[in-house]
Amino acid sequence: MDKINKRHKLVTTWIKEAAEFILDNKDNIDVEEKTSINDLVTNMDKGIEKELVKKIRETYPEDRIVSEEGYGDDVEELDGTVWFLDPIDGTLNFVTQRENYAVMIGIFEDGIGQQAYVYDVVQDKLYSAIKGRGVSCNEQTLEVPKDRSLNEGVIGVSSVLLVENKFPFVREIGKASLGTRVIGSAGLESVEMVKGNTVAYIAANLKPWDVAPGLMFMEELGMKATRFDNSPINLLENNDTVLGTEAAHRQIMDKINPK
Repeated sequence: MDKINKRHKLVTTWIKEAAEFILDNKDNIDVEEKTSINDLVTNMDKGIEKELVKKIRETYPEDRIVSEEGYGDDVEELDGTVWFLDPIDGTLNFVTQRENYAVMIGIFEDGIGQQAYVYDVVQDKLYSAIKGRGVSCNEQTLEVPKDRSLNEGVIGVSSVLLVENKFPFVREIGKASLGTRVIGSAGLESVEMVKGNTVAYIAANLKPWDVAPGLMFMEELGMKATRFDNSPINLLENNDTVLGTEAAHRQIMDKINPK
């Protein structure tokens, strides 16, 4: 437990240092396209990831890192300790809105989540989980949300699912809920679940670093996190993902995979 507590303090410090750097330099950014006009990367993403990777390697040289901007390792199995880094989750929001973005870290040992962090930079709220201790916001433990069904709450949806016709069931799921919301950050969507503001989040093609913290949040709160086919999330691959309360997740699976 001492190891976990020490690592928690370090990660908290590192994340807040990264956030401070973002806020101090948010008006001095260089933006590049990666795969498309709405898939962006900035000098901030790269610089923060590089610094975080450096700190992890110096402190935990035997651990491996899966990260968005390429400074991590080529990880093909989850043995040992693996860190998942997203220096700025919601880069498009960061560039266009200057809000609704987060610094995210997930730490897994032999494929099992041990610690997870989503820091809402603008709101100065650090959501964290340590295995067996639930989920906290700024070190204050949060209550477990009620197990509400689709017709009792709103759902989060990734923009890809709304603009493409590849997944026709999304419209039916949306109709069964009280409404849909789009934030544009997988990490902050998982936070909405943690707070009880939404009953589910549906997203296509989430990368391992997008989903790792949210996966652990769901596990700690007794919620569900699976792929569209109800198989477990695979942190070595991209995932079409459903996060949900048990009731909402069950209803969503029935609509995605009707019998």
